[in-house]
Amino acid sequence: GLHSLPDGYDPNAPHLKSLLEPIFGRLWIVHRLDRDTSGIVLLARSAAAHQHLNSQFEQRQVSKRYQAIICGRPDWTERLVSLPLQPDGDRQHRTVVNLRRGKPAETIFRTLGIFARFTWLEALPHTGRTHQIRAHLAAIDLPILGDALYGGGTALFLSDLKPSFGTGVAPECPLIHRTALHAYSLDFFHPVDDSSLHLEAPYPKDFNATLRMLQRYPG
Repeated sequence: GLHSLPDGYDPNAPHLKSLLEPIFGRLWIVHRLDRDTSGIVLLARSAAAHQHLNSQFEQRQVSKRYQAIICGRPDWTERLVSLPLQPDGDRQHRTVVNLRRGKPAETIFRTLGIFARFTWLEALPHTGRTHQIRAHLAAIDLPILGDALYGGGTALFLSDLKPSFGTGVAPECPLIHRTALHAYSLDFFHPVDDSSLHLEAPYPKDFNATLRMLQRYPG
């Protein structure tokens, strides 16, 4: 629920840097996540480290692994999507596929679990275009659950999976009420000693609960 950097519309709103710098001192954002995306974010604690890490991203030496819950059931277990993307490409300011004006973008998708109406998968983006994973999945008619901007609805409730649930008086809380996308891991080289690092972020409660309920009530 946090922006990585100050919000252009509300510069006083809390963001990742503003919350972490009082604890760690001056920080440099190396890459960003969308506000609704959970998971691992890399920050540098010196200008030299920032430059070194930025260079790794630019040279595609960083391996990024995401996990998502998507709407629909693909007929493949692994697929490379190579479609050029143009940010801010329509009236809704979405990233869209544009074969003429888009920049090259590649994402590998692998299924991790298939349920009745949803699929749990991992995404390995080879490039770092804005909204790349979201736009690529929408382009192949498999939008991410909860991604209202790209066609994945707004939320998932337990009653969607278990019809007998939710017949009481109290209003039902959603299992997940955001884009079901999680930045799971990063592989890169330490900016000081060049050692190889692999870092993982555990699932947040909403993503974990949604997966458990899908596994329990697959449809």
